[in-house]
Amino acid sequence: MQSFDPKAPRPYAVEYVANPSQDELRRLALDHTPAVLRTAHGNLDKISRNKSRVAQYTYVISDDPDAGRKLSAKTIDSAAAADLIRRQREYIEDRGRLIQIDGYLGLGERAAKVQWLYTLEGANIAGMQQVLAFPVDAVEGAGAPPRAPEFRVIYTPGLFAEGMPGRQALLVDLERYVTYIIGPDYFGESKKSALRMLCDRVYRQGGLVLHAGAKAIHTDGKAVAMAIMGLSGTGKTTTTFSKQGDLAQPIQDDMISLWPGGEVTITENGCFAKTAGLSPETEPVIYHGTLDPSAWVENVYVDADGRYDFSKGVLAPDEVRRLREVLVLTGASEANVDAYVRGDVKLEDVLDAHGVPKDGWDFVAWTQNGRSIIPMAAIQDAADLRNVPPVKFMGVLNRDEGPDAATPGIVRFTSPEQAAGYFMLGETTKTSAAGKERGKTRSPFTQPFFPLAHGLQARRFGELAATMPDVSMWMMNTGYVGGDARDVERGKALKVKIRHSSAMLEGLMSDRVVWMRDPDFGYEVVDARAPENAWLLERVPREVLQPRAFYEKEGRLAEYRAWVDKMKAERRAFLEKYDVDPAIVAAVVGT
Repeated sequence: MQSFDPKAPRPYAVEYVANPSQDELRRLALDHTPAVLRTAHGNLDKISRNKSRVAQYTYVISDDPDAGRKLSAKTIDSAAAADLIRRQREYIEDRGRLIQIDGYLGLGERAAKVQWLYTLEGANIAGMQQVLAFPVDAVEGAGAPPRAPEFRVIYTPGLFAEGMPGRQALLVDLERYVTYIIGPDYFGESKKSALRMLCDRVYRQGGLVLHAGAKAIHTDGKAVAMAIMGLSGTGKTTTTFSKQGDLAQPIQDDMISLWPGGEVTITENGCFAKTAGLSPETEPVIYHGTLDPSAWVENVYVDADGRYDFSKGVLAPDEVRRLREVLVLTGASEANVDAYVRGDVKLEDVLDAHGVPKDGWDFVAWTQNGRSIIPMAAIQDAADLRNVPPVKFMGVLNRDEGPDAATPGIVRFTSPEQAAGYFMLGETTKTSAAGKERGKTRSPFTQPFFPLAHGLQARRFGELAATMPDVSMWMMNTGYVGGDARDVERGKALKVKIRHSSAMLEGLMSDRVVWMRDPDFGYEVVDARAPENAWLLERVPREVLQPRAFYEKEGRLAEYRAWVDKMKAERRAFLEKYDVDPAIVAAVVGT
């Protein structure tokens, strides 16, 4: 076997299917990708084994004994990585063909060229990735000499990483900018692998990649950008594509790069949207984009006629019978499937109080992490991606939920240090993309893909914030106040609805809100007593804007006070764990 150079133009001794068309990729997916369904909408729907990214199977290749301090991810030594890379190479060359997708993350001088390589069973992933990548000729231009790829992603969803946890491994070589994906079959791993390497590159160039959507805001006769950070499930894509009158145009739904002076650069030529609960009334842009034949779909339920059901919850035995082959192909136990179909096991036997299936019975509840990959060409009223304005508004979404859900509907930060602290917290509730994990979670800058030490993000953001003093920074609760969906049904909690979020953002962007200092946390909240805010209170309940009032009205003020004490202690511990500047810690929790 010849020596292996992962950066060589053709690193494998195979036939390369270079940059096939979308139609060709659909044919390859139908021929080679397991568990693909044709839909009545003209899309292909891949049902994957993995229902979300699995971060614990990601390893940075390093022999540095001090890597634990310098990196945020797990590490694997070069010898162990070489063995897995060898096994992947043998698998690829035994199969004999690779799909090659060339494209760019972003446009313009800061764009990064990427080459993605997939074995044929990953044809659906190749199709999705091609949609999100900017075409080579959109960056290099006619007659320009071709650039060599900066990043390479090599993906073999049909090869399991035997001997590794979960039989999966994502190996990240930050020195050569190559990522090897062995075992997963979920598109998000392809997408995030290139973006993870971009995080490293941009940081080293003086910027910071944010896990954020972006939209162009037209106000006072000029255009500015809004950046919206948030973990999966917080409503980042929904907020990015929601309307505030005629003020907003979507730019990006997932990842952007922030540079000195508020410059923003984009990464992708489309969006990767969650489809749970999708409807034309609440999210028309994403809904119609998903039904466009140019979209690719993953883990969305289709009925016997091939039509989508975006609100599908539990499956009846006859539905499991119809989907038996797909469910077994994607990891369901044949014995459990057949027992459920026969009626030997009932639904109530395998669901807990929250409707979450017991281990081994996930197939009875359709995943909440259905996704659609929509090209920007199918997005109505998208902004001009070649002319992205500088950022003016920057915020983070916190989907609060549970009996101690007391985050105000919207808050405005009073200093860059306070904003940096809350962005660093990346706080939310129940954000597992697969829908099984519950409870409070925090992820620095909502950025689980940043490969370097997470504390560097707060430091870099502070440096960047000093160059953009006029940027308004905020946090919004996209979940609940005082409970969860069941409590809302009982009249014991409030839901922050999409229309509430749109109204609050509209007020922020148009500078129509009168603010007051929150006595517990020091950030600013909407002043419910100010006459100037009457228009907003007609659209958003006071208790959403000031949750303390909800707890007081319900006779639960002691719960609110306990929440304040708990949040301050937990937030301090989290920030100090990452060696965040004491001034930032003080701005979040006080002295």
